[in-house]
Amino acid sequence: MPLYETVIIARQDLATAQVDELGEQLQNIIKEQGGKTAKVESWGLRNLAYKINKNRKGHYVLFNFDAPATAIHELERTMRINEDVLRYLTIKLDAFEEGQSAILRQANDDEGGYGDRFGGGDRGYRARPRRDNSDTGEE
Repeated sequence: MPLYETVIIARQDLATAQVDELGEQLQNIIKEQGGKTAKVESWGLRNLAYKINKNRKGHYVLFNFDAPATAIHELERTMRINEDVLRYLTIKLDAFEEGQSAILRQANDDEGGYGDRFGGGDRGYRARPRRDNSDTGEE
């Protein structure tokens, strides 16, 4: 069976438990249609690039699964009907990505603070050394 990856964006006013329940419903659809879910990642509440149905944020969820084409049709039909799903995207893959997705890896890297993002890392802030004018004879 072909490998697929689906990312959904759910409404911002849903609780995390409701988003998890939505994910379980979608996993059940895949399972009922003869597919297998390989990985589910919740990326949390993230800002949208533009408003979608008056929502500035959305809960992102990633699914990796192995399923026949009929499962994809049923999954997308269900997501179109569901009012909690703002957007979804399903793509066909050659192979699943091992480990965490790039989004979660970036989120884990950013937990270190701004130092990691701007080259500081664990070294902290490095001030430029003071210039000593005694070497040049200037005062």
